[in-house]
Order: sequence, then structure tokens, then C-alpha cells
Amino acid sequence: MTEEINFILDSTKENMDNAIKHLEKQLLSIRAGKAMPAMLSTVMVDYYGSQTPLSQVANVSTPDARTLSITPWEKGMITEIEKGIMYANLGLNPMNNGESIIINVPALTEERRKDLVKQAKAEGEEAKIGVRNDRKVAMNDLKKLDISEDLLKNAEGDVQELTNKYVAKIDEHLVVKEKEIMTV
Repeated sequence: MTEEINFILDSTKENMDNAIKHLEKQLLSIRAGKAMPAMLSTVMVDYYGSQTPLSQVANVSTPDARTLSITPWEKGMITEIEKGIMYANLGLNPMNNGESIIINVPALTEERRKDLVKQAKAEGEEAKIGVRNDRKVAMNDLKKLDISEDLLKNAEGDVQELTNKYVAKIDEHLVVKEKEIMTV
């Protein structure tokens, strides 16, 4: 019986780990004042008829704290990359010099910083919902097992402990991101 409980706990932990990884990826795409290649991680480019991530058709670098430089591997992709950046609706204005695309990342206003913090908190709430859903699934799976009341209570306590631990991790990520966004 304890093998089944351990399996449920392990799969729940794995699902909660995935929620944290997803949150980290989402938070990376929220810009925090300085230029980072990760800001363009959501940009998709029309590459000969199929939507392809920008990172697979160009090199993205940061020559300085306020500039992103995108060098396509094929010169013919410059206009498609520009379109992709505009469609991504990141509030960035790409400039094409024929060889590469330069994006000057404007300094964030106080109002924009607050909007970005709200966006980060919304991503955190989504992650918490995912963790709570994982808890619900685990609790239902435990109740389906033919085990004693004591074993069930202990296993449910373990699931709740896992949930609390992961919600705290999400909160830690949000505190760090909020500090990063609000630092001028």
C-alpha cells in the first residue's frame, strides 16, 4: 500500500515542480528594466510557412543594458522577425539596419512597472492554481486507495505539506521578480 502512496506523492511533486518551472519561464519573459534575450522568448516568426521561435532563426544578444540585437541566420528573415516582434505585442519597436535588428529598450515608467508587477502576480496566481489542482488530484487518488484511516490522514498531511512548500516557493519567486521590476 505504501508503494501506491509513494507513487501518488512522487507524481504530485513532479507536477508541482513543473508548475514552478513554467512560472520561472513566464517570469523570465516579463521585462524588468534592462534588456535581456529572454524578453523575446515568446516571439514566434513565420519561417517558410511554420511558426518558429525567434531563437531558432536568429541570434539574440544584448550589447548593453538598454539594447537588444537580433542577427538572423538568413538575411531574408529580417522582415519576418520584425513582424513577429510587433505581433508579440511586447511594447518594443524594432529598427532594421539591413544586417540585423536593433531594439532600444525604453526605461520603464512607474506606471508600467506597476503593470508588470501585476502581470507577474497573475502568473504566480496561475502557478498556485496549478499546484492546488495537483493537490486535489492527489487527494482524490489517495481516497480511492483501500487503506486505513490513519494511513490516509498521514498521506493527506504529506500532500498538504508539499502544497504549502510549493506555494511558498511561488511566493519567493514573486518577491524576487517584484524587487527586480521595481528597482530603477
